[in-house]
Amino acid sequence: MAAAAVAAVPGTLGTLQVGRARLVAACCARLRPGWRLPGSLTGPRVTPAIWARAWAPAVGGSAPRRGYSSEVKTEDELRVRYLEEENRGIVVLGINRAYAKNSFSKNLIKMLSKAVDALKSDKKVRTIIVRSEVPGIFCAGADLKERVKMNPSEVGPFVSKIRAVINEIANLPVPTIAAIDGLALGGGLELALACDIRVAASSAKMGLVETKLAIIPGGGGTQRLPRAIGMSLAKELIFSARVLDGQEAKAVGLISHVLEQNQEGDAAYRKALDLAREFLPQGPVAMRVAKLAINQGMEVDLVTGLAIEEACYAQTIPTKDRLEGLLAFKEKRSPRYKGE
Repeated sequence: MAAAAVAAVPGTLGTLQVGRARLVAACCARLRPGWRLPGSLTGPRVTPAIWARAWAPAVGGSAPRRGYSSEVKTEDELRVRYLEEENRGIVVLGINRAYAKNSFSKNLIKMLSKAVDALKSDKKVRTIIVRSEVPGIFCAGADLKERVKMNPSEVGPFVSKIRAVINEIANLPVPTIAAIDGLALGGGLELALACDIRVAASSAKMGLVETKLAIIPGGGGTQRLPRAIGMSLAKELIFSARVLDGQEAKAVGLISHVLEQNQEGDAAYRKALDLAREFLPQGPVAMRVAKLAINQGMEVDLVTGLAIEEACYAQTIPTKDRLEGLLAFKEKRSPRYKGE
């Protein structure tokens, strides 16, 4: 039934169907500009455009290095690394504010926003890992030393910027993995919650502790934590400002994997890298629309979710990758996907 026809359906049912059709259309619009849903939902689908424009990375793929000096330059507070060889397609965002426990400053939020803005339009990126370059710390949340110097009128807008950046990370089109090898409190846990998958060392500590400061989580924590572990338990953790270790976080479903920490202090990162390598061989377009279908479908009823899935599946049909997958299966070889 076309959207116009649905509008003619009387009563509550018609209203729901119109809303459903619009939601699915909006979902499809996020896939590629100019696309339409297949069949009777919104009319014929037009020829697809290229998925995304390639771009020249502004940050090089230099080898990782750790700096713990209080004299670290502000441009080093976020390190963007494009991995090579068998890890090509994996991008690592490494937070590096050791002197401030990787807390969110104005500068760090600005750098995160710039990096995410570039990554979301790079079709060569397959998976993004968010980690810390500082042993024992993932992110301690907002920089309270900077916060205390702000006028009350500045606090709200700054928290809005943090929330916006975390939302941008949540909306990245490719899989994202948070590697929690240390402390993740407040906004740090909210950053991890915005990632698709979370892995942590057993020694890691994580919690939304804002109520201790007479405030509430402001980076999406009140919304994403209940969706991750359930409303009742999320309320308990937020009301108590309780901090969990890796094993406790795994038990409540906050993280997917827990590892014993190694001597290098990067057990969670290594697991995240293993997971990212598992994702690399899959069809890039399929990975993107699968993520979109899951994310959008979880926010609606099942019937609408199935319509979203149909719309997303339709976007894979005309791709060269789908034909390559069939040919590789026939020839009994590994497919060579190009994201087209």
